[in-house]
Amino acid sequence: MKKLYLGYISSFQGLSKEVWWLALITLINRAGTMVIPFLSLYLTQKLSFTLADVGWIMTFFGLGSVVGSWIGGKLTDKIGYYKIMAFSLLGSALSFVALQFLDTFWSICFGIFTVMLIADMFRPAVFVALSAYSKPENKTRSVTLIRLAINLGFSAGPAIGGLIITNMSYGGLFWVDGITCFFAGILLLNVLNPKRAKVLDEVKNNAPKSAYNDFPYWLFFVSMILFGFIFLQYFSTVPLYYKEIFTLTEDEIGLLLGFNGFLIFLFEMPLVQFFEKKAWSNLSIVMIGCFLTFLSFVVLNISGWIGMLVIGMILMSFGEMLVFPFSNAFALNRAKRGNQGEYLALYSISFSVSHILGHNSGFHLIDLFGFEFTWYFMIMLGIIACLLLYYLNRRVIIQGND
Repeated sequence: MKKLYLGYISSFQGLSKEVWWLALITLINRAGTMVIPFLSLYLTQKLSFTLADVGWIMTFFGLGSVVGSWIGGKLTDKIGYYKIMAFSLLGSALSFVALQFLDTFWSICFGIFTVMLIADMFRPAVFVALSAYSKPENKTRSVTLIRLAINLGFSAGPAIGGLIITNMSYGGLFWVDGITCFFAGILLLNVLNPKRAKVLDEVKNNAPKSAYNDFPYWLFFVSMILFGFIFLQYFSTVPLYYKEIFTLTEDEIGLLLGFNGFLIFLFEMPLVQFFEKKAWSNLSIVMIGCFLTFLSFVVLNISGWIGMLVIGMILMSFGEMLVFPFSNAFALNRAKRGNQGEYLALYSISFSVSHILGHNSGFHLIDLFGFEFTWYFMIMLGIIACLLLYYLNRRVIIQGND
């Protein structure tokens, strides 16, 4: 037991002080964005919008994320990651507070689009900052630490948000969101001043290449959209499957989804450290993670035994633990070829596109063809993603630039 504990602690060692500050800022920021999990409830119960209206508003949510990631990447290359992160955090603070004063359909659409545009400018900028503040050999673990902060933030946020709604109403939620984003921005300005922070891997490229002309990277982009499409089902259609087919209660569904966060907290850092020691490419490990994720849908169709839900969640969780850190590491390494902001913006946009397409398509497939067909469809997409990653990995190995 002591050996396991020491191994777990050692997986966090060697990361720079700046990376730990970035993780704390991300934790505060993500815990603060507690409006998001309650957005559909707020729109239907508080503002009395129809489900069709909410669907369109969530489309603007996704579009704002795509545009924000793209602009954030472009501006990061032009004026630097530090200014973009600061603008995004402080701008999010104002936009979250302002959002509560909008109550018509089109004003909400514009408002949520603007909020996500400003908020998701942070994503490519923080990845470029992470690359700068990490030694090359620590980058995958640095990404994993940020993911751990995001997961902890998303776990704490809804719980705190529920208490705020109960005691202060939805208005309090917007104010707390704004205050936490503002606090994260102030913390960034004070602890990560570029004049004092130690840059460990400054990439200088006198002839930067555009990510948009990098064909292998576009294959990677498509494979991440496909992975995101199937992965996101666990946060939209799969809970409905738990409810309608296995008649689980909301508490039981919450525990099962919470099990995912517990597994990530417990195993992701040691798992990443273990795979980093293997002489495997980043894309090979991503392919394994993608395989485990679509395998989680295979087990859902194998049997009606309730234990398959737990097995499926375990497979998906371990798949997620491999795909996100090592796909991010591939993107960071590839970004050294050219404009880092462009490369990392495309990486972020791939998951934004998955959000736009995945949830809505999953619900429509279930409505038309049922759960079993939908899970087979997800399996097919997973196989295509794995084949793309296999081809890409072979191509990258030949070119020698992973």
